[in-house]
Amino acid sequence: MKIGLVLHELHRSENDLARKLLHVSERHKVDHEIYHLARDLARWSQHHVRAIAGIGTTYGQDLDPEPADESGLLETVREKSSELIGRRGKAELLMLLDLREVYTMASGVSADWEMLAQAAQGIKHHDLLDVTQRCHPETLRQMRWANAKLKETSTQILVS
Repeated sequence: MKIGLVLHELHRSENDLARKLLHVSERHKVDHEIYHLARDLARWSQHHVRAIAGIGTTYGQDLDPEPADESGLLETVREKSSELIGRRGKAELLMLLDLREVYTMASGVSADWEMLAQAAQGIKHHDLLDVTQRCHPETLRQMRWANAKLKETSTQILVS
């Protein structure tokens, strides 16, 4: 069975998505909606990392249940630079780039959740199916949020 390989990749991808959302939050601290919502969405991915680690043992994977954290000096530097730069010029373009990256990362994570859900149904593994049914909708919400923010802000930023 190759389910363990997908779980391993999904664990890595969810960690990466959580870090990216925290990074976006810190870099765009002056935009309160992005700051707070990206942090909430990052917590969802952190919960997913724990769930994946829990089910991973069933498939021979020894995955760290603690999400990777990127706090400390880098976070402080990004927050301070965000406050100094504000919402002008290159910072706006960076926001579009960051939202695009969140969208594409969440899309990949969603595809992995979908593959696992299909496999879980195929082998009738209810514990794995339960994890996918809990986590995948939140990943879809992360993806929709990034897409909505892109739609909301891209015209104003790109034509100004």
